[in-house]
Amino acid sequence: MANTIYDFQAANIAGKETSLADYQGKVVLIVNTASKCGFTPQFAGLETLYETYKDRGLVILGFPCNQFGAQEPGTEDQIQEFCQLNYGVKFPMFGKIDVNGKNAHPLFKYLTSEKPGILGIEAIKWNFTKFLVDKSGNPVKRYAPNTEPKDIAADIEKLL
Repeated sequence: MANTIYDFQAANIAGKETSLADYQGKVVLIVNTASKCGFTPQFAGLETLYETYKDRGLVILGFPCNQFGAQEPGTEDQIQEFCQLNYGVKFPMFGKIDVNGKNAHPLFKYLTSEKPGILGIEAIKWNFTKFLVDKSGNPVKRYAPNTEPKDIAADIEKLL
């Protein structure tokens, strides 16, 4: 049984297995992303948050997912190119994963069990669901897909 996000690994967008323990001591915002979603413009807000707070200890981790309306059909290379060209994304992006169902990545199984959504439903409803994690690796808060990144800034400030 996992105790923190540091107990997990995931392949980064280049395919290299990465331990989330690499982010120990940082405030982490974990987001399931998609390139062809109505919420895709949130990449700009996420990058602004990252640029604003990275020197104070924030890291944003993007996890592309194709489970919602097939809105992330591309390869990892296409996803990375899209994010950099269209939104200047510099925060770490990971390989495409499932966030729901029997093939859900263990990190997302953990996050959703620790911070279920409305009415205690653990499943992620859509792209750009966000999880804020404290410097000790504990999930603190879950945000709905329509929560704009700028609206998370005050919560980030409290944890930095």
